[in-house]
Amino acid sequence: MSESALRERIALHGKSLFDRGYGCGSSGNLSHRLDDGLLVTPTNSCMGRLDPARISKISPDGELLAGDKPSKEAFLHLAMYRERPSAKAIVHLHSTYSVALSCLADIDPADVLPPITAYAVMRVGKLPLVPYFRPGDMALAEAVAKLAKAHHAVLLANHGPVVAGKELDGAVYAAEELEETAKLHLLLRGCDLRLLSAEQVAELHQAFPS
Repeated sequence: MSESALRERIALHGKSLFDRGYGCGSSGNLSHRLDDGLLVTPTNSCMGRLDPARISKISPDGELLAGDKPSKEAFLHLAMYRERPSAKAIVHLHSTYSVALSCLADIDPADVLPPITAYAVMRVGKLPLVPYFRPGDMALAEAVAKLAKAHHAVLLANHGPVVAGKELDGAVYAAEELEETAKLHLLLRGCDLRLLSAEQVAELHQAFPS
């Protein structure tokens, strides 16, 4: 796909996510890897009103090559791309239920979401919690990088999810699945749950490796 087409695709997904309540204001950012860097949504931009021509293009070192100034969270994307060579796209959201989940004190930081549905296991997998860092703290990139090699999705404490995929559609769908599963988890808190068994989870991982 050409760079121009990728810009259009990023804007299309951004609007779809925003219109369905997966982001508000200027929160959230999307990126796509290129041969000579990556495209990433600009800082202080609304995902619902992205101008494809103004989407930032940065080098692998984070230098602005074209478009508007990149998101201040572009360093998160760069850190995850470095650890996941097969990743072509990354979605970072401040979506309501995922952020709510990231604020709970009683979640397992090694795997935040229990295996509620097969699709959560297939599209999200094991979801570790990254400790809290203030917005823009470059130490967050190191914390994400430590987990990114083994996990294509992580949840930033009191912040939101970062999800990588082998292409943009897949990354978006996985981020959407994470948000819906977080919603289910919060709705079912206090209920007597019938979760997928360890054997069922292993079967899914074998049939649908991430």
